This record gives sequence, C-alpha cells and structure tokens, in this order.
Amino acid sequence: MADDPRRVMNPPPPGFAPTPLRGKFTLHNGPTYRATAEGDIRTGMWVLDRHCNGMGFLHGGMISAFADSALAWAVWSATGRMSVTIKLTLEFMDIVPEGTWLEAHPEVTAVDGEIVHVRARLIKPGGHLAARADAVFRSLRRRTT
Repeated sequence: MADDPRRVMNPPPPGFAPTPLRGKFTLHNGPTYRATAEGDIRTGMWVLDRHCNGMGFLHGGMISAFADSALAWAVWSATGRMSVTIKLTLEFMDIVPEGTWLEAHPEVTAVDGEIVHVRARLIKPGGHLAARADAVFRSLRRRTT
C-alpha cells in the first residue's frame, strides 16, 4: 500500500514519542520515535511503503539510516555531544515487512576521548532479531571563535 498523507498512521507503542526532525533527510526517511522513560534510549519506527524495496520489505539502505540515527542518539545520550559516524557495520538477519514496528536497542560499549563505540540490536515484534549494528562515532566539540 503506497504511502498516502491522508492515511492515519499507527501511533507508536506506549512509551514512545516522535523524534524531533533534524533536517530534510529525516523528512523522507521518518518518522521515527524515541522512548520517553529516563535512561531508555530505544528508537522505533513503523516500516512504511516508502521505506521498502521492490520486494516489499525494509530496504537495506533504510535500515542502515535508521540504525545510524539510533546509534547517534545513544552517543548523544552518553556524551551530551553531537557526533559523526566513522564506521557503521550491519548484519542483516531477517526481512522486515511493511507495517512492522521496528526498534533499535543501542548500547554504548566504550568511550575513549572523542571516540565512542556503540552497538544495537534491531528487533521486530516478539523479540525477533532483524539486524545487528556496530559503529564507531567521533564526538564533536563546539568551536569557540
């Protein structure tokens, strides 16, 4: 079913709220949602038609963009700093059909100065693993001029 802006989108599960938009790219690959409980850094999304490949399931590029964003949020949560991705590796474990709620469960595994290592499991309903992501980010300092 093609995305139709008049169509009512499913609300996120309880405990999630819309992620603030962060530029033009997120207008096209969203919407995404963040967990609202203190210390809960999960990110979620409904897989829409526009996120799918020609076979009707989540496109690898879209799952990569979703994972990258969720991992960056984990870095922000751990460091309070914006960051850039240095390396992102994904393992695709299962297809994610249109209409599926997908959650990223990230975890910061190490902070070494400006370098932050993070990983996430991307989980479908029922706890089924859709993908695993591992990344290295560089946190940024604001310039003072």
